[in-house]
Amino acid sequence: MGAGAETLVTTDLTVGGMTCAACVRRVEKRLGGLDGVTATVNLATGTARVSHPPGTEPSALVAAVEAAGYTAALPEPPERRAHGHEPADDRQDRDRLVITALLATPVLVLSMVPAWQFRNWQWLSFALATPVALWGAWPFHARAARGLRHSAATMDTLVSLGVAASFSWSVYALFLGGAGETGMTMPFSLLPADSEGAAHLYLEAAVGVPLFVMAGRFLEARARRGTGEALRSLARLAVKEVSVREEGHERLVPVEQLRVGQVFVVRPGERVATDGEVAEGSSAVDLSLVTGESEPIEVGPGSPVVGGAVNAGGLLLVRATAVGADTRLARITRMVTDAQAGKAGAQRLADSVSGVFVPVVLSLAVTALGFWLGAGADPQAAVTASVAVLVVACPCALGLATPTAMMAATGRGARLGVLVGGPRALEGLRHVDTVVLDKTGTLTTGHMTVARFTAVPDGLGREAVLRLAGAVEQGSEHPLGRAVVSYARRTAPDLPLPEAGDFTAAAGRGVRGRADGHLVDVVAPDGELPEPLAEALRTAENAAHTPVLVRVDGVAEALIEVGDAVRPGSYRTVETLRRLGVEPVLATGDREAAARSVASNLGIRHVHARCTPEGKAALVRRLREDGRRVAMVGDGINDAAALAGADLGIAMGSGTDVAIGAADVTLVRGDIEALADAVRLARRTLGTIRVNLVWAFGYNVVTVPLALVGLLNPMLAAAAMSASSLLVVGNSLRLRAWQPSPGRSRRR
Repeated sequence: MGAGAETLVTTDLTVGGMTCAACVRRVEKRLGGLDGVTATVNLATGTARVSHPPGTEPSALVAAVEAAGYTAALPEPPERRAHGHEPADDRQDRDRLVITALLATPVLVLSMVPAWQFRNWQWLSFALATPVALWGAWPFHARAARGLRHSAATMDTLVSLGVAASFSWSVYALFLGGAGETGMTMPFSLLPADSEGAAHLYLEAAVGVPLFVMAGRFLEARARRGTGEALRSLARLAVKEVSVREEGHERLVPVEQLRVGQVFVVRPGERVATDGEVAEGSSAVDLSLVTGESEPIEVGPGSPVVGGAVNAGGLLLVRATAVGADTRLARITRMVTDAQAGKAGAQRLADSVSGVFVPVVLSLAVTALGFWLGAGADPQAAVTASVAVLVVACPCALGLATPTAMMAATGRGARLGVLVGGPRALEGLRHVDTVVLDKTGTLTTGHMTVARFTAVPDGLGREAVLRLAGAVEQGSEHPLGRAVVSYARRTAPDLPLPEAGDFTAAAGRGVRGRADGHLVDVVAPDGELPEPLAEALRTAENAAHTPVLVRVDGVAEALIEVGDAVRPGSYRTVETLRRLGVEPVLATGDREAAARSVASNLGIRHVHARCTPEGKAALVRRLREDGRRVAMVGDGINDAAALAGADLGIAMGSGTDVAIGAADVTLVRGDIEALADAVRLARRTLGTIRVNLVWAFGYNVVTVPLALVGLLNPMLAAAAMSASSLLVVGNSLRLRAWQPSPGRSRRR
């Protein structure tokens, strides 16, 4: 079993003809009937994600869906969908809706305003209603008939029967019930009533039901396309052609032909074609649409760049380091797609309920008809109650409750630099009460930087000593040396560093060289130091920084403190997590002093230093055994085991592929502040899903009994049914405007 599970492959299908949660249930059941196949069907996206053995051909999956009475095909690439025109089916639905509205409106007005009912108005209404009941409602009739051939009942079955019953009763009333007589008028009431004299017409229900349902589905489809905007935005970031430079010449090639190691040109205003490393040039790149970073990032030779980023400055030559499905943009797109295909636990319950929903409604409609006729009620009132039951019931809202919220939330999260792996990850984020944080690269930048520079008061001067130290360290490859050089260049960007000669490096000690005629040593401090430098040394040791002493011509001139700087957002993140009821725990492989220093600065009470990868995984396991819901945040290979073992793994987007692969959530920006945003977004999303499901269930609990006892007009029932789906979709769309923590710079 285990070996077989590992060999399963995944195929996505585009499924057409689904209109409610009962359709979803039926497609999943039919696909699941194939040997070794499981499927998750999403009503909002009209897709099925199918896991199957490698020997199962896609054609067999398509045939299974078609055998259930629906259409299926392999999906188009996202970039084609993003740039395509309005689908033909959408245009047909829009045209059918417009014509139906033009025909139905006079019928509704004449039926509802008795003062406007002229002689033989009923025959004009009948002439206008006939094409609506037959042609306008034809998609409902066709899907209902297709379902009947496959022994299935869906929302279309209910609508088709409601239209057919209303229209058939009206035909009977016109030709046999006296309603066709010249001069007949008919009062309008919001509540069904017994007829007096001629039988009442229900042409307004025959045209109102398909009109309102079609209008509701049209608006619902437009709204659902809005929730899927994230994927289309990501697809639009993909570059179609790229200028490759070879042997001094440029040639324009399709991006699919670009290979790792090739150098391509990115001009100002163009998008970076794929992930790479700057070979020549310097510029600022705008990552806002890829990672949510609001400020452009300065890049130069050796700097990594991400495909989809916009070159906001000078000309860049970039060497490709990843292409196709291996790029960061492709991974983001896959994660968003996977997240939108999943289902929350509550939605799985709703789908199970919807599987028996339509048969139950049909039984209730027949029961209502039989009860009212058996109780001696007017046949017209009995038919009205039965039709109202058919029309008002709505499994559509049940099917849309989770997927629309997931689409809106994952899209919003992607724009904010938070990639959520699916409903399981959202539910995990909602319930975590403990988060284990790695230090290096997570709470800190992961890069050595100069934290403090202290010069003796009567020496050569701060700027002179710093330039001499930077000049000598240019020959060093040590992280401490690179930090000193970078700091020296930033301090005086307009002055080039002096040339250094006679460079020597002693392992574990430091470097020596000559610059501007001075012998310069940049070494670990030893011996007696002047008081300002001795005080700086004590401060560095307390802060767990690495001290570096600068001697010029044998005289101690300055002390440089080098350390891994805490990310600016770490302070706010820890405080926000506490306010959200989540306890932060620091776990790092670094030494005790460094760990305690960072924890003290951030106000983290629980610290575990010198943690091996196995130690981090064991810590996560102990916390879970104590009954805690644990999230692990990390960025390195050493964090992968703990990420996989936690209730929820969260990877920094700037981390390794191993860490990202083991995580359920990725903070694409590499900004720890996104963690608090992710928790808040998860709680808001699950709250939205709960509201959607409460509404979807509660609507039917209230309206179906009203219809059963004859207190609901079929036309109003159709409007209420359409409104229920629109309310669910509209509630989900609110997530697209969700704002992160106040007072922070974010792309909106």
